[in-house]
Amino acid sequence: MTPSAQYLLACEGLVDVVRRQQASIATAADWFARTILAGRMVHVFGSGHSRIMVEEMWPRYGSFPGFNPIVELSLTFHNPVVGANGQRQAMFLENVSGLAARILRNFALAPEDTALVISSSGCNVVPIEMAEEFRRRGVRVVSIISRAHSEASTSRRPDGRKLQDFSDLVLDTGAPIGDAMVQVADLDTPVAPGSTVGGCLLVNCLKAEVAHRLHEAGQPLRVLTASALVGGDRATDLFESAYDEHAHRLAKLFATVGPTG
Repeated sequence: MTPSAQYLLACEGLVDVVRRQQASIATAADWFARTILAGRMVHVFGSGHSRIMVEEMWPRYGSFPGFNPIVELSLTFHNPVVGANGQRQAMFLENVSGLAARILRNFALAPEDTALVISSSGCNVVPIEMAEEFRRRGVRVVSIISRAHSEASTSRRPDGRKLQDFSDLVLDTGAPIGDAMVQVADLDTPVAPGSTVGGCLLVNCLKAEVAHRLHEAGQPLRVLTASALVGGDRATDLFESAYDEHAHRLAKLFATVGPTG
């Protein structure tokens, strides 16, 4: 079997793992839809490469307002790799206790909100503390992890607790221990990770289920749609109105920030 065939076969397994979680996906979609129908937002956070799933949720084609993507560049800006803004610094900051609380200090959270926190290992400090902070403020948390990898890994928290310990519902990408899924002959380290594939499958299943619930409830869905599909004028109208709705929802998260708000 060729390496690419190995990878595609492993991805078929990820699809099966996600398919077996449809009941949990439906529950999470119920929670998220209720948040959006209440005029609030689903907060989506991921550090490191988990940022990919945050931006997969919103904003991109086939997406709609109701999600607050929390992406900290200091934790996710990987392009330089070394030097200023390099990967070493990002990996260090990902395990600085207290950073999550400073991030969430910017938002006036409410119990009607929900959160989606993504971390393949579930073991780095900032994602764990994000979930902990959300729950401390009465916000229900859904997490996405690679369960096999997380269970084989050691938490960076002194108390050993992981992301799943602060989650109301846990979804599994299905990626294996170490994430990489292809073994090249005579190479002792596998290549080609799978957590992003599994994570994007979960995110888009959630997105589709939430869209269905919002539409059934009569909520206008302003979906970012390509002009090749709906024409230039319609696409422009959808983009502008979706961004406006996002701004109006986001404004509520700033309106009462701080003790004198």
